Amino acid sequence: MGLYFDILDHNVKTDDFETFAEHLLRRMRHRVILVMDRLQVHRSAARRLQARFPKRLQIEWLPAYAPELNPDEQVWNRAKYTDLANYLPDNVTHLGRALAALIRKTRSQQNLLRSFFKHAQLPL
Repeated sequence: MGLYFDILDHNVKTDDFETFAEHLLRRMRHRVILVMDRLQVHRSAARRLQARFPKRLQIEWLPAYAPELNPDEQVWNRAKYTDLANYLPDNVTHLGRALAALIRKTRSQQNLLRSFFKHAQLPL
């Protein structure tokens, strides 16, 4: 199981997400299933990506307005309320570095990643 991320200095746009997914597809040699919420950026990028990678990419949509079903929410909850709860960065750059280091550490913890799916009651 993997946890892939990018930190941007602006609100994510369709092109940003499409580029991120392209990098993911290059890294993975097999078919990829993206499980996404229904953010407009995700929906528009999904249309483009499915047209370009119909045999390599499958998209599964989470129900609208159901953050409790999104395992990603547990990643951010843990970061905000546990790992970085009392962290006071000097600036946005320091926050980004701390967050990137935390997520790199989190992605190596398979039991923790699996617990995020279990919390969302999603089978693996």
